[in-house]
Amino acid sequence: MIGKRIIPCLDVRDGRVVKGVNFAGLRDVSSPVELARHYSGCGADELVFYDITASAEGRKLFTDVLRQTAESVFIPLTVGGGINSVEDFDRVLKCGADKVSVNSGAIRDPSVISAAAKRYGNQCVVLSVDVKRVDGAFHVFAKGGREDTGLEAISWIRRGVSMGAGEIVVNSMDTDGVKGGFDLPLLSAVCDAVRVPVIASGGAGCIQDFVTLFHALPRVDAGLAASIFHFGEVDIGELKQTLMQNDILVRG
Repeated sequence: MIGKRIIPCLDVRDGRVVKGVNFAGLRDVSSPVELARHYSGCGADELVFYDITASAEGRKLFTDVLRQTAESVFIPLTVGGGINSVEDFDRVLKCGADKVSVNSGAIRDPSVISAAAKRYGNQCVVLSVDVKRVDGAFHVFAKGGREDTGLEAISWIRRGVSMGAGEIVVNSMDTDGVKGGFDLPLLSAVCDAVRVPVIASGGAGCIQDFVTLFHALPRVDAGLAASIFHFGEVDIGELKQTLMQNDILVRG
């Protein structure tokens, strides 16, 4: 059995890491390069770097900051933001990314998933999905959570996997930054729908939330969080030790 992954997330705006609640009220945290270096040395299994305003502003991802960040880490790096074509995949990978996360770009043109998977392999293509409940249904949001696409999330995720996405990041907008625990009903529905690695994002507030996540949903492969790691509320080493004490296998 492969151990669970713990993944800090760097939401980057204008070259700085920021964090908000429910995708709003963003505040400055730190330099992505400094944070990446810190996480690379303290037990994080992977790192996610999102240029969170690239899609909404209709521009390409800032590659200078990305390149500096990639040079600072020795763990797998997933990068997203403003990814709209195979050329964008190529550009980001050449800056040092190991995997590329596509969100709004895939909603506009789903063929980018299959084209990128064919060129770089399924393991390189991560479909990131921002999900929020609308009238009791799971809706997919685009442009950094600003736009309701009307797409039903589970069917969209299933379609993305069928086109070649090798991993799914499920971002629950309802629980993002609230620190009340991961969105277990949403994650359960996703795990039932696909057979690729699923990363849970949105809602972690303490170590127990990760224990609850992996016990309740053993098929979830990784837990992703931002502010609890950025502000020192949860230590990754302590988190992994607690998970092992609760019979949850983690990576070394």
